[in-house]
Parts: sequence; C-alpha cells; structure tokens
Amino acid sequence: MEAISKAGSAVAILASDGVLLAAEKRITSKLLDIRGLAEKMYKIDDHVAVAVAGITADANILINYARLAAQRYRYAYQEPIPIEQLLHRICDLKQSYTQFGGLRPFGVSFLVVGWDEYFGFQLYRSEPSGNYGGWKAAAIGNNSPNADSVLKSDYKIGDTDMKKAKTLAVKVLAKMLDTASPSPDKLEFSSITLKDGKPEYKVYTKKDIEGLLKDAGVEKKESSGDI
Repeated sequence: MEAISKAGSAVAILASDGVLLAAEKRITSKLLDIRGLAEKMYKIDDHVAVAVAGITADANILINYARLAAQRYRYAYQEPIPIEQLLHRICDLKQSYTQFGGLRPFGVSFLVVGWDEYFGFQLYRSEPSGNYGGWKAAAIGNNSPNADSVLKSDYKIGDTDMKKAKTLAVKVLAKMLDTASPSPDKLEFSSITLKDGKPEYKVYTKKDIEGLLKDAGVEKKESSGDI
C-alpha cells in the first residue's frame, strides 16, 4: 500500500460517450528518453485498458495475465471478454497471493476501463487485496484523497461528456501534482470511445495534451525534465 500511495497519480472518469484515463508521468532525469514511453497506461484488448499505481514489475505480470485471458476468451468464444469477467479473473489471482505462505500480495492498484455490449462504458478500481468496485470517477496513487474530493464536488452524474471529462481530468491532475500549470511532458492521457459502433483505444500525443491544457485554461509550463 505504501508503494501505491507514493506512486504517480492516475485518474479515470466515466463519460456518457466514452471513458478517459489520465496520469502523471514521472520523469526522473532529463537524460531519460521518453519517446513512446507509457509507464502508467496499458492496452489489454481493443475494448479495455488499465492505469496502474504501485510496483511496475508487479503490474507487468498482471497485465500479461490479463492480455492472455482476454485472447483466450476471444479465441474460444469469438467475441471480446466482458470487462467485469476479465477483472474478476485478475482479482482472483491477486487474492490468491494473499492467502498462501511464502507469497506476497501484488503491490499495485488498477483503474480498469472499457466497453462491452452488456453494460456499455465501465470503470472499475481494483486493490491489492483483490477487492474491486465500479465507479463513475476514481483516482489512485499519490494525493488520491485530494483527487477524490475534487471528483466528488465537480463530477456531474449523467451530465459529463468526454469534453467535460477532459477538463475535469486536467483540474484533478493539477490538484494532485500541486501545480496550477502542469507540463504536457509530465502527463499521459488515453481514452476509449465508440467509432462506427466499435470501441477504439486512443493514446494522446503531446500535441493533443497541449490542446487539452489550453482548452482547460491551463497555460503550458516549460520543463527541464528534472523533479
């Protein structure tokens, strides 16, 4: 739990026309080559993605397990795996590591987002214990209590589309990072929306994020890359 509380921040917001993931990208040195580096968000299948907070090595094990489970289901039934069924399998594995001697729990929390034909767009938060729950908006990582307070006050149930979700995500991340002008180099955004009736996962470029910050009224701040 300590690793999760000290990890980079991540937030997910459920909108009427999609679901949004946003996270802090921690750049530990200006010498680090960050091209194509996505340390917080991972695509599991075409219709499901996750944001993580905690021990990245543990997250990689669970993500590979989830990807394999999703592809096995697709091969067996010729359709995408339902989001909650996939999450249930991940959480079963997490829980099994809490009840046997000689094992330690996975030190990672997940924000799982996706779309299926049964329940539409969905957002779940999963804990190291194996517990999970459905959310309209949720945060994990450093300063997540501050993010939760902003989400509770500003998220409008039934009246939040992707445009409003992006503005809210920028506001929440600014609060979590304790800055009025976050740098696009230190942020990650991705989303799942429907295109021609099929889910589409999109990772936002630096230019896209600059546009989000501008639309949210947050000026771009130049960064040297140091923390």
